[in-house]
Amino acid sequence: MPKKNKFLARHQELLQLSGAIAFLVLTGVYASLTGASGAGLSTSAVWLLIVAAAVGAYMAMNIGANDVANNMGPAVGSGAMTMGWAIAVAAIFEALGAIVAGGDVVGTIKGGIIDPAEISDPALFAWVMFAALLAGALWLNLATALGAPVSTTHSIIGAVMGAGIAAGGWGLVNWATISSIVVSWIISPLSGGLIAAAFLYLIKRSVTYKSDKTEAASRVVPLLIGGMAWSYGSYMLLKGLGQLVKVGFVTGILGGLVIGVVTWALVRRPIARMAQHQDNSKDGVNRLFTWPLICSAALLSFAHGANDVANAIGPLAAIYEAVKAGAIATKAGTPMWIMVLGALGLSVGLALYGARLIRTVGKEITELDNIRAFSIAMAATLTVIVASQLGMPVSTTHISIGAVFGVGFLRELLKVNYAKMEATVRAGHQGADRNEVEGYLQRFEVAEVQEKKRMLAEMKRRAKLREASDGALFAKNERKAFKKAYKQEIVKRSAVMRIVAAWIVTVPATAVLAAVLFHIVRAVLA
Repeated sequence: MPKKNKFLARHQELLQLSGAIAFLVLTGVYASLTGASGAGLSTSAVWLLIVAAAVGAYMAMNIGANDVANNMGPAVGSGAMTMGWAIAVAAIFEALGAIVAGGDVVGTIKGGIIDPAEISDPALFAWVMFAALLAGALWLNLATALGAPVSTTHSIIGAVMGAGIAAGGWGLVNWATISSIVVSWIISPLSGGLIAAAFLYLIKRSVTYKSDKTEAASRVVPLLIGGMAWSYGSYMLLKGLGQLVKVGFVTGILGGLVIGVVTWALVRRPIARMAQHQDNSKDGVNRLFTWPLICSAALLSFAHGANDVANAIGPLAAIYEAVKAGAIATKAGTPMWIMVLGALGLSVGLALYGARLIRTVGKEITELDNIRAFSIAMAATLTVIVASQLGMPVSTTHISIGAVFGVGFLRELLKVNYAKMEATVRAGHQGADRNEVEGYLQRFEVAEVQEKKRMLAEMKRRAKLREASDGALFAKNERKAFKKAYKQEIVKRSAVMRIVAAWIVTVPATAVLAAVLFHIVRAVLA
């Protein structure tokens, strides 16, 4: 049996590699028939566009295989979606996001990292972008093969910076833009974590801490779905329709609000009927979040496609403009064939290599259920949408992983607090019959928040009365050990350290690699 499994694994790897190579070859053919065709181009220019298109597709495939795990991992890890459905849904919405709403961030990658005005030769600028694209793709491929959770945004930004320095010195880099992006890297995981924790705590206080959980869920879940529709509708009005008609910010927000209200009205009764058939338990409430979780994951895939497609096609678009126009026109629109290429690359990479990392994100960082996964998806969606609206190339890896850890740390805090409350209850029942204590703890566990406070206050009063003669039930060192045990169980510290280390090393590593590749490319093509 093990030999058969090894044979199947090798066969699958061969099929994946063959599919990837076939896609890259078809990309070259596609580029030669679209963007690379036209009069006035030299043979070397045509080949540069074809090879650059293939490298751009290679980069997009790596993004699809790596970053999309952040979007679909929670849904798969919670059991809301199967792996096959997750890949299919993500592939469709990633492609839609890239094609419909990916333009603004592409402009930032093309001309915002380095100052094109400092490079007078369009060919030199094309070589800078080609070296950056190849360096980012190679680094991301290596990191993915090693299982390192690096940011694709970090990869390409570090690569553009490194190649730019190699071409024109330190003054070529737009340090103001780099500084704002660095700030966003700090804000992104914090925002994702805080918003996810806030969503989860809101759901706990308004639903799972209630005595009648299904009745509370029948009221709250439609509101959450309406909020999700509001954000999605506003984003589509502001970004998706921007190529057809200009919509002001206030108009877009109000239009999204109308969509959210209509959605709430449509789902309110069906959710209430579903709630009637669920157990009055956390598992029953979790089942009500299945479809909202799927929708939020799809929304996140759309936003991810809009934001992260720039990492693959931004440098490619810059190369295309430099070669075709013979000038560095960073404000020119990105051709549709390049947008389609990036969208297809995201989907193909996801389909071929996305399953393993989806499984890793969904199951190996912290334990997830539908409610926690929904909180993560909504937090990441809102953060990515705002960032893309501002044209800021934030890292979806930072946002999503920050949201996962935000949920984990909130659970850890709540578990530790509950352990302290349980210790207080036991101290208040010191000397009582064991069955009496366990019965009280069961009533305490299912009580609503206000009732818990009343019961806890009573136990503290009783514990203080006995403390003078009997002492506390648990010593201080025992409580610390209990708290530490919960931390180790819920949040894996090794994962935190590994991710932070990967975030730190990616930018300098890709910068050095891009600088080396620039000199190689320049020596070969000059």
